[in-house]
Amino acid sequence: MSIPVIALTPGEPAGVGPDLAIQLAQRPPACALVLIADPALLAERAQQLHLPFAAGEWKGRKSAGQGVYVLPVQTARPVSAGRLDTANAPYVIETLKSAVAGCTSGEFDALVTGPVHKGSINDAGIAFTGHTEILAKLSGAVQPVMMLAAPGLRVALATIHLPLSAVPRAITRERLTAVIEVLHADLKHKFGIADPVILVCGLNPHAGESGHLGREEIEVIEPVIKSLAARGLRLRGPVPADTAFIPSQLQGVDAVLAMYHDQGLPVLKHHDFAHAVNVTLGLPFVRTSVDHGTALELAGTGRADLSSLVAAIEMAIKLVKKK
Repeated sequence: MSIPVIALTPGEPAGVGPDLAIQLAQRPPACALVLIADPALLAERAQQLHLPFAAGEWKGRKSAGQGVYVLPVQTARPVSAGRLDTANAPYVIETLKSAVAGCTSGEFDALVTGPVHKGSINDAGIAFTGHTEILAKLSGAVQPVMMLAAPGLRVALATIHLPLSAVPRAITRERLTAVIEVLHADLKHKFGIADPVILVCGLNPHAGESGHLGREEIEVIEPVIKSLAARGLRLRGPVPADTAFIPSQLQGVDAVLAMYHDQGLPVLKHHDFAHAVNVTLGLPFVRTSVDHGTALELAGTGRADLSSLVAAIEMAIKLVKKK
């Protein structure tokens, strides 16, 4: 195939996203990397970091070679590193719209996203719960699934950015079935795993202790597992979350499905924070992301760690080549 074309949205303009994009441009990856961002922002941040920055104007994939390009989207106001400005929240959304349009049209092969600041976007009056949800909405995906992957461990989520009090109501037979179907399909078709094994966590302590600590396992999770297993899916569980990640449980497992955000992701990030990659499953294109936040205190200092972005780009390239 021709060289992959990867779109990169740096995310919150006052955060470390622009820093990471500029650092990455010093040693461009093996792709055509299209930064969807404000050129003035990138130039100013490069000057702040005392790094050279040269990127070509993006003119379409027919003229693309390995290197760094910019597809311009302008911020509403000048950006100060480390200082949020709600006036620039629409800019963040516009970069994502441009990226999704390019991915769905075939102009880009994959999307890699930098960190956004959910609070700033919501404070600007824009309803926003996270990248996963807005990318699904923009692309028409019915059931997006958030999965973090690091060397030796993949953790997917049955629910994503919900208050803890809302999680039990959200775990229905229909939703859990759809999530497991997407996870199974993308492990096969995007990751090339012929017959994936998925370990499913329970929701409650001790996976409900036979109903004494909650009935979600009995009434929802177990019936879904039995139904999908009857169709040939290789599922284990529900297992108590406090023992789901010990080596004996993980042996032969291709992914763990946690019931909620903070049930699974702390373990994954403890396992390998620097190289963890956020992958959105169920989209009509490849999307990966860094696994960290905007780190406003590091913006413009040159101390931002590039490791997660490099891992995200490398995974995006790998997944594109598997297609």
